[in-house]
Amino acid sequence: MDILQALFFPPEQPGGVSSMVPYIQERFNKMNWQMELFSIPKRVRGKGQEEVIFETFDVKEFEGNLTIDKYLQTFRDYAWWTRLRVHKRYDLIHAHHPIAALVMKQLFPETPLLMTIHSSYERELILNGRIVEGGQEHRFLTAIYKELEAKTDGLLTVSESFRSYLAPYLNSPENIKIIPNGFDEKRFRPIAHENEVAQLITVCRLVPAKGLDTLFHACAELKRRGKPFVLHIIGDGPIREELEQLAVELDLYDDIIFYGYMLHPEEFMPFFDIFVLPSRAEAFGSVFAEAALCLLALVGTRVGGIAEQIEHGVNGLLVPPEDPIALCDALEQMVSDPTYRYNMARSAWNKAKQVYSLQRVIAQLKEVYSLYQQPMLNDAKSAPSSPD
Repeated sequence: MDILQALFFPPEQPGGVSSMVPYIQERFNKMNWQMELFSIPKRVRGKGQEEVIFETFDVKEFEGNLTIDKYLQTFRDYAWWTRLRVHKRYDLIHAHHPIAALVMKQLFPETPLLMTIHSSYERELILNGRIVEGGQEHRFLTAIYKELEAKTDGLLTVSESFRSYLAPYLNSPENIKIIPNGFDEKRFRPIAHENEVAQLITVCRLVPAKGLDTLFHACAELKRRGKPFVLHIIGDGPIREELEQLAVELDLYDDIIFYGYMLHPEEFMPFFDIFVLPSRAEAFGSVFAEAALCLLALVGTRVGGIAEQIEHGVNGLLVPPEDPIALCDALEQMVSDPTYRYNMARSAWNKAKQVYSLQRVIAQLKEVYSLYQQPMLNDAKSAPSSPD
C-alpha cells in the first residue's frame, strides 16, 4: 500500500504531530508499506492562485478579513506547492492539518483521504488573544470542521475530550475514530539521579494558552512558603520577554532558566524531577506522555487530553486552570516528598508505556488503513501484499 502523510509543518518542526509521524513512517516502511511525508516549506508565501472551493459554506462571505485572507492564501500556497511536487498517485492520503486535507481532496478527488484533527486552531487563537469567540474568524475556522466531515473519507482525533469539543460543529461526531498519540519508547531513557533541590521543567510554545503566567504566580507562592526549586523552561514564542519581565517582578528570575527552542527535549528531560504545564486548553498534550516516559512526576490542569492522561493522585496531580494557589499546593506536595513524586512518576511511566506506545498507534492505523487497501484496481495496480 502506498500512503502519503500530508503534514503542514515540516517534520523537523516542534510539536507532537511533527515528532510522531516520521517514526510512524519508519515503522510502516519496515513492514513493507510504502509511506512518504509531504509538507510545505516556510519559504513558500504568496505563490498560489488556486481557487478555494468549499461545498458546505460560502467562503466569499468571509473574504476581506485579514486573518481569514491569510488562511485562504496559505491554502492556495499549499495547493501550488502540491501541484509542483506531487506527481504520483497514492492508495491513501492521511492528512494532519485541515489545509493539507482540503487541498489534497481538491487536487486528488479519487484518492481516499483520512484526516486526523490534532488540535483547535481557533481555540488557540482565542486563548492567545488573537481573535474573539463568536467573531468572524471563529465562525470561519469552526465551519472548516463540517467541510472536513463532508470531504474526507474518515475523521480521526486524539482524545475523547477533543471529540466532544468537535461535536457541535459536525453532523455525525460519533463517526470520529479516536487514536491517541503514541511515542517511540526508544527515544526516552529515564536516568537515575538525585537532585538536592527539586527541578521543575516545562516544555511548550511560549503563548498565553499554555498558562505560564499561572505557573509563575504558583512558583512565587511556593518560594514564599520556603520550598526551594528551579524551574527550567524549554521553548520559545511571542511572550518570552513578557514572561521574563514577570519573573523579575515576582522575584523569580534567579529561580527560572529559559533555554529557548530545543529540537529533542526528551534527551534533556530525564535529568529533572517534575513536569508541570498549566495549559488553559489542550487537545491531547503530547508532552505529558513524553515526560512520563522520561520518568518525571506530572502536574497538569484538568482540561482536554491532559485529564485523560492523568488520574489525579494515581499517576500525577490535576488542578483547575488559572488557579495559582491550587497549582502551588500540587507542586508543594511533589517538591516536599521525593518518595511520593517517585511513585507518581513510576505510575505515569507504566501507563505511558502501556497506553501511549507507538506500537499501539501502528496497530490502530494499520487497521484503519487496511479498509482502503483495494481502491486502485481500475488502475491495473496489483493489490499490495499484507504486511508482516
